[in-house]
This record gives sequence, C-alpha cells and structure tokens, in this order.
Amino acid sequence: MKPHAPRVTGALVFTTATAAALIVAVTAGGAGAEPAAPSPQAAPGGVTYREAGRFTTAGKPRDLLLHPESKNLYVGSDDLADTADVNEGGLYVLNPADGSVRSTVTRIPGPTGTLARRAVTRIGAALPGDGVVFGYPLRGIGTARTGDETAAGAWVAGATVTDIGPGTGPRTALVAQGPVLVEVDLATAAVRRSLTLEGGDSFAVDAARKTVWFTDFANRRLYKVDTERLAVVATVELPAGEGFGGFTEVDPQTGAVWVGLDNSVVVYAATGTRLGALSGKDLPRAARFDSATGQAFVVWQDAGDPSLPGSDNDGTLTVHRSADLTELVRPVVLPGNQVQLGVASLAVQPGAEVVLVSSPAQGTITRLERFVPPEPSPDPSSHPSPSPDPSASAPSPGASTGTPTGPGPATSPAASPVPAPAGSTAAPGAVVGGTGGQPPAAGAAPAPAPHGSLASTGTTVLSLAGTAAALTLAGWALIPFRAGRPGPG
Repeated sequence: MKPHAPRVTGALVFTTATAAALIVAVTAGGAGAEPAAPSPQAAPGGVTYREAGRFTTAGKPRDLLLHPESKNLYVGSDDLADTADVNEGGLYVLNPADGSVRSTVTRIPGPTGTLARRAVTRIGAALPGDGVVFGYPLRGIGTARTGDETAAGAWVAGATVTDIGPGTGPRTALVAQGPVLVEVDLATAAVRRSLTLEGGDSFAVDAARKTVWFTDFANRRLYKVDTERLAVVATVELPAGEGFGGFTEVDPQTGAVWVGLDNSVVVYAATGTRLGALSGKDLPRAARFDSATGQAFVVWQDAGDPSLPGSDNDGTLTVHRSADLTELVRPVVLPGNQVQLGVASLAVQPGAEVVLVSSPAQGTITRLERFVPPEPSPDPSSHPSPSPDPSASAPSPGASTGTPTGPGPATSPAASPVPAPAGSTAAPGAVVGGTGGQPPAAGAAPAPAPHGSLASTGTTVLSLAGTAAALTLAGWALIPFRAGRPGPG
C-alpha cells in the first residue's frame, strides 16, 4: 500500500477544481455583470439642414425647378398682392447660390398671341441643355431659356389646364384638363391624343417605366396609365379621408409613387402595392427625390388657421430614405410657411447638399444647406489617466523605447478602430442618431464593453487562466515527487 497516494490525488483534484472554478466565476461575471462604467451616450443632435440664405428676387414663387444640366434655378412666379405698383409675375432664372436674377421672361403669349406679363404657375419639364416647359393660366403652354425675355407659347383648346408634365417625346407635353389627360404639341398646343378618366386633375410622370399616375383626390383613387397606349392599366384605392389633396410625385429611381393626403403621405410601389405612410401635424404639399443619395424630401405647410389645433404658422421639411421611409435627419422648421396664400415647392441639388424651398405666403425662397455637427471631444475628467505602477522596472540603459528587453510581455499596440457593420445604410460621413461604428477620438479611453460582453474581462480571464494552469502543473509535479518517496515502514 501507498498511504500518501490518496493525499496526492486529493491535492491534484483540489488544485484543478480551484483553477476551473476561478475561470468559470470570472467568465460568468463578465457575461452577467453590469459594465464597470456606463456605455457612452449617443452624440446629441444629428444631421440637419440650416438656412443659408433667403431670396426675395422672384415675386411670389409658385413652382421651382433646378435644371439638371445648366444648374440654373427656374422659378414660376405670380404677382405679390402687397406691391400694387409692380407686377412680379413671370418666369425667373436665378443663381441658386445667392438668388441673383440671371434673366426674367416677362412677355408671354395670351389666347390670341398677345404678349403680356403673366403668372407662371407650373413648371412641367426641363428642356435639353437649358430651359423649361411651363404652364400659365388659363390654358397656356410655354417654353423659354436663360436670357429670353419672350416665351414661345400657345393655348390648349378646351377646359382649363390643371397640371402639366413631360410628354412621351421631345416636342410634346402632357397636360390635365380636369379628368382628361391630353398629350399636346409644344409649338402649337394641338391635341395629339387624349384619355378621359372618372375624375381627378393632377398627375406625375414616370418616364423610365412609361407610366403616368393620375390622382383623383375626390374619389380617393389613383390610376396607373400606360403612356404607350394611353390606357388605364391599374386602379389603386387611396385611404379614406376628407378629400384634401397635396401632391403626386414619382421617385425616378424606384418608381414608387408618393401621394400627399390630408396630414399624411401614402407611398405605393411601381406595382401599386402599398409600402407605407408618413404622418404629421401639418399638410404635405410638395416632394422631391435625390437619386444620388436615395433620399426623399417632403415640405409640410401649416394650415395657417389659428382656430385649428396645432396651427403655429410654421411649416417643416422632412428627409427620408426613399427605400423604407426612415427619417434621416432632424425635421427642419420653416418659419411662416403656411398654405393660405399658395402651395410650396422645392428643388434639391444632386447629392442633397442644398435644398431650396419656396414660401408663396412670404414671397421667399429659402436656401438650406446640409449640416453635420462635429463629433464631441472626449471629456478628460471622465477618463482619468492611470497612476504609474511603482513596481514597474525602468528600461535598461540604451534599450530602445517600446522594445521588450526581457522575458516579460511586450506592450500591446493601440486597438484598431472597429469597422462599420456590413450592410450599414448610413451615408458616408452622416451622423444619424449616434456614434456607433465610428473610430474613437485620438487619446480617448476605449469605451466599456456593452452589457453581456466578455471583452472587458478578457485580460482578467487570461490572467487567471494562466494562474490556474500554473497550479495544475504544480499539482502534477507532486505526483512523481510523492511517488518516489518511500512510505513509512
């Protein structure tokens, strides 16, 4: 018999069990315990738009178009009521940077060809290179370019023109005369073909998909029209409501149609399937899209009626990701933009760095520029520098800084920034609600691990694991030592 063998086995078991218990205890503490310090708060604020200018050089603005090639800002304007001695109606061409006037079209043909200064209420399409197609009361269709004082134009026969848009060819335009959709010749306004619908008076053209979405706000219907055959191919029922219509616009990138109704915007896919809706306290009155960023911009105008609850005389600009309607920036307040004296319009510079919004009630166009707030600087008081360890040995004379001089562990390099997660939809450089995925500021202490993470306890686990391994090896070393000693006689 070897009376000491049971003691050796017991010691070994105790040593191994103790080491395992230490590892399990630390691991469990890292998984379930709260972090030593709270996680950093999200950065305040976020991406928004700030007013960079207010233009009063184009009368009472009724419609805007930023030409995609010439970059000129075209403004269809009406006469301001408070300037009785001057008629500001016409088509203006502005510099979008400062609102300065580049030219003004003041001579527009009437029904008999008589030239006069007339209000321009709708801008229907951009002409190649520069210039626009526009509509003016009651049935006028005109064209003009930068530098023109006189527009070419003609009058459409029949009822009042209620909407205008690009035609199916370079020399045609589509117009709505109430519920009648008509394609006319630009030079003569002669009718080429027409379609009579059950109701409605406005539409949006999806040229890429050869489709017109014609809206009947009174009967809460949306008609999908094939422009090749000029025939209705689908009917979409709009949500029930009081019949107040705001706008109909098509996202040229996706083909989705956005319809302003009452206090909401309803969005349908190119197939007619409902995708979702936006809601607000004001009235949605205009929308535009930026294909470069995949964003949608909506202007909401105040009702301008103090007797209505929530009416404060201020409008709002909202910005959304067009694919899923997510709001991307903080809403922008538009002081004094209310609907009583006219419907607002807007234009978006490609890339969405600049947005221009009209306010007919004020006779102004506001230039808004994208603003990204800077990252907050780290607070040194929240991350005090650790006191030096007096037990740490000084480097040997002549040793290079940062180079290990003995068997001890080398100093760890600074951790690399964590890359943004795959599939992230945030725009490059955008700050949308927080700082996740951003590299830490230089000199800032690393953020504590989130609740349930082992990252903050990894060093402790490795240290205790090494201790446990040493104890286990020591226990195994006792076996040959004890086994080699003779027992008592």
